[in-house]
Amino acid sequence: MSTNKIALITGGSRGLGKNAALKIASKGIDVIITYRSKQEEAEEIVKQIEALGQNAAALQLDTGKVASFGEFQEQLSQLLQSKWGRPSFDFLVNNAGIDAASPFAQTTEEDFDNLFNVHFKGVYFLTQKLLGTIADGGRIINLSTGLTRFATPGYAAYASMKGAIEVFTKYLAKELGSRGIAANLVAPGIIETDFTKKAFDSHPDMHKFISSITSLGRPGVPDDIGGIIAFLCTDDARWINAQRIEASGGMFL
Repeated sequence: MSTNKIALITGGSRGLGKNAALKIASKGIDVIITYRSKQEEAEEIVKQIEALGQNAAALQLDTGKVASFGEFQEQLSQLLQSKWGRPSFDFLVNNAGIDAASPFAQTTEEDFDNLFNVHFKGVYFLTQKLLGTIADGGRIINLSTGLTRFATPGYAAYASMKGAIEVFTKYLAKELGSRGIAANLVAPGIIETDFTKKAFDSHPDMHKFISSITSLGRPGVPDDIGGIIAFLCTDDARWINAQRIEASGGMFL
């Protein structure tokens, strides 16, 4: 049986999830990532984690499809038993997300449902489905956004889903405390990743604007966020619970 702690990161094959996976591995924690469609990308991250000296694996999961969570939980349990010799993992990082800028007046029901399924309903029910697989004393780390504190036109639906996650995280902390499980939020400001590439590409002045309203004078990069998620998986963060940690470089202060 492995004595290493294990983190499960949804959407861990790219962007912030990839960075978090590598930063968590650098803390001596084994990592399981999920990917939606790009298996080759995921397997490459597995290799990078293994090169850091940690065990790793990748599983397919569409976090917007709640009906698939039962099968995923079974696959995860089999993987944990076969690769690690244990029935549980320690840290759940609900990172998977989709980007959909949609001004309130133009938001379609389909846009809304897609955001809802991935960013709130999926997080809610995946966490519920995995409760029996998360070890006592573990951690749940949810991803939010700076857009719940400040409003930027075009993100009414997305930010509303993240606002729901912020309330949900407090309830997780309250209801799971008896098992020693802490739940926290990391709320990035805008980060330059493939997630936001479309927004940056379609607005040539966006980089300059973001720099102007950020105290530290630039947009964020994945390296600004992954280490915070990794920190929350360490004993140094064991007394942090039900907190929203914004990592935006000081946007809109």
